[in-house]
Amino acid sequence: MTNLRMGQRKKKPSKKKLILRTSLILIALMVVSTGTYAYWLTKKAEEAANNAYDKDNTRVKSDLRESAVKPMTDNVSILFVGIDDSEKRGQGSEHSRSDALLLATLNNKSKSVKLLSIPRDSYVYIPNVDKKDKITHAHLGGTNATIDTVENLLNVPVDYYYRLNFDAFIEIVDALGGVEVDVPYELHELDENDKRTVNLKPGLQTVNGREALALARTRKQDSDIQRGERQQMILAAILKKASSVTSFTKYDNILEAVGNNMKTNMTFNEMKSFFEYIKGGMPNVESLSLKGSDDTSTGIYYYQLDEPALVETQNILRAQLGLIDNNLADNSGAADTNNTEGSGYNSDYKSNYQSDNNNNQ
Repeated sequence: MTNLRMGQRKKKPSKKKLILRTSLILIALMVVSTGTYAYWLTKKAEEAANNAYDKDNTRVKSDLRESAVKPMTDNVSILFVGIDDSEKRGQGSEHSRSDALLLATLNNKSKSVKLLSIPRDSYVYIPNVDKKDKITHAHLGGTNATIDTVENLLNVPVDYYYRLNFDAFIEIVDALGGVEVDVPYELHELDENDKRTVNLKPGLQTVNGREALALARTRKQDSDIQRGERQQMILAAILKKASSVTSFTKYDNILEAVGNNMKTNMTFNEMKSFFEYIKGGMPNVESLSLKGSDDTSTGIYYYQLDEPALVETQNILRAQLGLIDNNLADNSGAADTNNTEGSGYNSDYKSNYQSDNNNNQ
């Protein structure tokens, strides 16, 4: 026998209660799904990191360090080495020149980054061969030869490195859905297969991977310094996009690109500690460039570094790493700087520099 009296109907839940229940269920599902995705993403990140880890590199720490650094507590440096190679070129990562060298020094306390671009034609001492040459040629002796050259040049330790080829760069940018950059001039440039298929108009725009690579590589219409500034701009754009909330669902593709086309001496646990730098959004990145002058006196183009300015730049980087007192790093006139926080990027692209006949020197 029913407890309901004759003619009495069971009350239906109100519309508001239905909406509330439905909302709570959806929120619960979202939390579970996000948690599941985050767990899966962590496992995928670990797999990608393991694939990218350079097991053949036996360098435990920089010779300029008394002990190995701990990213959670120490100020550290990271060298980004862009290799002039792709799968179709097939030169091999250890038999290619470096096409881009950027050193990032990270200060743990201020969560700030100073990013230095080193012109590829800089005339420097290369310890591996015991002679001076273009720094781009140092990588013919392998990644450690490039690291030793950079340390000798800047008098700062290189704690970590990321070595990536053209394919990695393209896949990372594409995985992010492109990045927003300011193209300084009309561009008709070679793609990753050395075919002139990339065409860009000047102005602020979103570029895909192959377009970003062409913008980073071109060196016909301006100088090596401005080429470095473009590379800094693109790297800042990648960091900004990667640290945005909208990129969360794209991390799996980014991780796949990293694992397949990049090598690093950074372990997965060390990588995780760097999330502190981007979890609150884009960190404050100050870009630096090395002053110098064009030299063709030998018939080969070199970029001769200005020694006093080089010393001042060394001090800026050493102060950022806490190796010297900040007061000793007087950066007035030491290096050309641009604050690349967010999307702001300013640079003067006026130069009569021409090196068409020396691109392959």
